[in-house]
Amino acid sequence: MKRCNCALLILLTGLLGACGQAQSPSPQPAVGEGIATVDGKPISKSAFETYVANIDRQNGGRGIDAEQRAQLLDQFIGLHLAAAAGEKKGLTKDLTVADELSYARTNVLAQAAMQKYLEDHPVKDEELKPAYDAGVSKLPVQYHARHILVADEKAANDTIKQLGEGADFAKLAKKKSVDSSKDAGGDLGWMASEDVAKPFADALAALKPGEMTQAPVQTQFGWHVIRLEETRPQDAAPFEEVKDKVLLMLKRERVQTYMDDLRKQAKIEKNDKAGAALPPPVSPH
Repeated sequence: MKRCNCALLILLTGLLGACGQAQSPSPQPAVGEGIATVDGKPISKSAFETYVANIDRQNGGRGIDAEQRAQLLDQFIGLHLAAAAGEKKGLTKDLTVADELSYARTNVLAQAAMQKYLEDHPVKDEELKPAYDAGVSKLPVQYHARHILVADEKAANDTIKQLGEGADFAKLAKKKSVDSSKDAGGDLGWMASEDVAKPFADALAALKPGEMTQAPVQTQFGWHVIRLEETRPQDAAPFEEVKDKVLLMLKRERVQTYMDDLRKQAKIEKNDKAGAALPPPVSPH
């Protein structure tokens, strides 16, 4: 997936979070249907339902009962009263307030545009399993290996020579290795690349099952002679358990593609000062 900028991530979080919520089976109220009036001005029921839905989403989608809806209606009326008071005081002419209003409008329109794009370009069920399989194929490989750890390069080369002459790896590990794995014939069990030192991991990646290193591998622990027993892909959660996450990932990728296309079609000019760091906020104390 291509890189998302911070602002887009914020938009995606709101948009895709909303997409993941269960929709009410009840019909949408008609636009303009009133639920209250404040100083003779109606408050539409649809606007209130949007407010309720946002509050419910912020609370984890647990639902809003009748008593809570009544409380939220009082809060929503309060917001309208405060907003009307702000308009009377001319606050819409304040630069900061105007910028906040502009941002809110931009945010709502952007989310609506991305939602509409997803509706017009939906992720289909048949896309999910291939995306899951592709992700699983990129998981790190796990290695089952044995090693013989010795103190110096000469001892390691002598060990490689003995193994080349037919010595049994496990028996030689029990005899010569200086770490606790010798008791298991040098068996280290299953590991991922990030579990071991980089030279050891690089050596594992270069081997095929049944092969051993033909030159000693040095790490901070000493000198290793390594044999790769087998490999396997890292364990992945079953498809059905992560199906919803795959869907969300594909939606994000689809919206990112949409945003990339919009950016390519637009003529964008940035002010050199736009990237300058903002001064720290002034403490009121």
